[in-house]
Amino acid sequence: MNSSTVSPLHKALYRLLRPLLRIVLRNGMAYGEFNELVKRAYVDVALNDLAPNRKKPTDSHAAVLTGLTRKEVKRLREWIQNADEPASVPAQGRADRVVSGWVNDADFHDDQGEPAILPFDGPISFSTLVKRYSGDMPARALGNELCKQGVAQEDTNGWTLLKKAYIPLGDDSQLLRIFGSDVSAMLTTIDHNLTAAQHQEAPRFQRTVAYTKIPRSALPEWNALAHEEAQALLLRLNAWLAARDADVTGETPAEPLVRLGLSIFALEEASESDASNEP
Repeated sequence: MNSSTVSPLHKALYRLLRPLLRIVLRNGMAYGEFNELVKRAYVDVALNDLAPNRKKPTDSHAAVLTGLTRKEVKRLREWIQNADEPASVPAQGRADRVVSGWVNDADFHDDQGEPAILPFDGPISFSTLVKRYSGDMPARALGNELCKQGVAQEDTNGWTLLKKAYIPLGDDSQLLRIFGSDVSAMLTTIDHNLTAAQHQEAPRFQRTVAYTKIPRSALPEWNALAHEEAQALLLRLNAWLAARDADVTGETPAEPLVRLGLSIFALEEASESDASNEP
């Protein structure tokens, strides 16, 4: 197969797989284990996402779609049915919600509208903040986590917010959960947009701004500008979403609930003229 005969899908998947496999190999997963996960996902999607005419999917139908044998489809289907892994994306982490509440809830602001220094206990306190945005999570345990990550600190004046976003540092399990959640959401949006026209649905917002001939010396200025602008936008959107979230408001609407959000990531890679990794 030469470059002139490679399909657009092959090229897109190859570019997608390279950064994915850097993470996979760095975490010690060999090909056999990765291949087993791919086969499970193939069967899961064939049975649960692509059933014809909303009929109950069959192993035979999944075998035709995936190219696997019916025996293997049956094995993988039984594993999926008995797996302990949650089927849906977990809700926003407790620590992240507490930090967002501290940033956006006026009850926990000072006279300048900034996140206030909070006592540990009392009507308006760190404990009250944790209870409002994290439910039954012990305030001390969550506070220790924020301190460990350098997001907050406790001293004689009380609890001070140091960063307006919770991003775990050095915790592979948490970072990998964020990786799975964020990339899954991004691909779900792209999948929706690829088929939106044929389903007569509106596309979801998907935009990228990028130039391919930027001097490397511009990186520090770009990083500072992108961080400042993106963080300001995310804080505004966070306030809008928090005011409508059932967990935050304590209200349970009768209508179905959905997960809404906007992801922003910085792009930095070699110029396309300097490196080409397509097959």
